[in-house]
Amino acid sequence: MDLNIKNKYALVTGAGRGLGKGICQTLSNNGVNIIAVSRGIEGLEDLKSNLDSSMDHHFFLCDLELENSSQDLISQLDFKNLSPDIIVNNAGGNLGFTDPLKTSEGWRQVMRLNVEAAIDINERYIPDMQEKKWGRICHISSIAALENQGPPAYCASKAALNAYVRSLARYVSEDNVILTSVMPGAVFTDGGYWDDASVNRPEHVEKYLNERMAIKRFGTVDEIAEAVAFLCSDLSGFCVGTCMLIDGGQGRVFYPDLT
Repeated sequence: MDLNIKNKYALVTGAGRGLGKGICQTLSNNGVNIIAVSRGIEGLEDLKSNLDSSMDHHFFLCDLELENSSQDLISQLDFKNLSPDIIVNNAGGNLGFTDPLKTSEGWRQVMRLNVEAAIDINERYIPDMQEKKWGRICHISSIAALENQGPPAYCASKAALNAYVRSLARYVSEDNVILTSVMPGAVFTDGGYWDDASVNRPEHVEKYLNERMAIKRFGTVDEIAEAVAFLCSDLSGFCVGTCMLIDGGQGRVFYPDLT
């Protein structure tokens, strides 16, 4: 399938490992030049070694959890005269704030990383996309946006991200700027939570797969990355505000009537 995105530029945050790294590799395989952003230099160096060096890839070190970090990133991109055609807002996490009765302690930091950084980046580059009459912005949300699948602050941040996507998408779609999100369930990533649990708590993993995952396995990075690549492609023009659940039957939520 030709996604018709060859030679476009994609800004991917959280690109140094896991889903972000896989998304970069998948987009690059479809001829997209990658603007990779990560807070870890080792991850960026590893990603660089796995991408086609003949393409015009760029790599930026930035921790989007920090205040003003997104503005610093934008300044770096402007200095390099880089204006992405595609944005994948992947950076996110619960930042270790897991106590359900101490949500307020980490609320601002969790919201900053999962929602505010994406908004800052989008607001800078959406006008450029509108002028070009082409743009794709995909946000990595989570099944936690729909039901209790994580700490309260994290769930709330991903729900806010979906609401932002659904509402803003309507305002920019007539300029062929398409905002979407994907909501992964449990995905196995090298060095990630489930990788660690498989080694140190195999009984927990077995119980989780048997009781929570209808498909009886974890998702793979490639399964999410390929879906993201489609939503970032020329083929997704009708996916205005689409929030795509990709969870292997993990969740038990029913979508509300949107009519």
